[in-house]
Amino acid sequence: MANIVEYEVRGKVAIITLNRPEARNAVNGDVASGLEAAIDKLEADSNVWIGILAANTAGQERPVFCAGADLKAINSGQAAALNTKRGGFGGFVYRERKKPVIAAVDGLATAGGCELVLACDMLVATTRSAFGLAEATRNLIAGAGGLFRLPRAIGRAAAMEAILTGEPFSAQRAYELGMVNKLVEPNTVVDGALDLAHRVCKAAPLAVWASRKIVLASETESDQVLIEMTNKEFGAVLSSEDTKEGLTAFIEKRPPNWQGK
Repeated sequence: MANIVEYEVRGKVAIITLNRPEARNAVNGDVASGLEAAIDKLEADSNVWIGILAANTAGQERPVFCAGADLKAINSGQAAALNTKRGGFGGFVYRERKKPVIAAVDGLATAGGCELVLACDMLVATTRSAFGLAEATRNLIAGAGGLFRLPRAIGRAAAMEAILTGEPFSAQRAYELGMVNKLVEPNTVVDGALDLAHRVCKAAPLAVWASRKIVLASETESDQVLIEMTNKEFGAVLSSEDTKEGLTAFIEKRPPNWQGK
């Protein structure tokens, strides 16, 4: 029997795949615990530097990356299982981690599914994809970060329209607004995400992880805090073995051999 969340390593990249296509990849307790476990693996493996979050849409006439919370699970009294202590909804949206994750979306990402995407660091989407927070149409609110992450991703005016109407917006629109890094053709999204991941992996992993940390902190912290954080991270990166390797490789005019140390 296939895992409800699959984990595959390709070189320096971990591909994490939601695998409930028959339920539109909706988040139930098994998905939440499985996704948290997958992030644990990603963070613990020193040989893996970046992750991709994808979804199995096989057999779906209209592909859905993730439809959000499993309403059947909620209706049967299992709502609490959709969250974990460390990760929040889906075991992911509030999870602290050092390694970047790219969302690879081919289809609709709505409600909690969109919030999973917004919790990622970059986004590759197919031209047939769409995003939305439909909660207001059901007298609910997006409770897994979407209400503050979507405005950061596409701007307040566009986010307000999407949130208050509950209407989905296209991947093309998301790309134009700066939410999507790369648009690709249907059925090619994992390859597109791998291309981006491999480009990231050409950079030094310690510098990538430290830079990500500061960029995320810039959304909430003061300039003074960010200056202190930058100085601390800069010192740690500067004293690493990879910095010596990077400088030596530059002098010797060869590609660096990063070790993440």
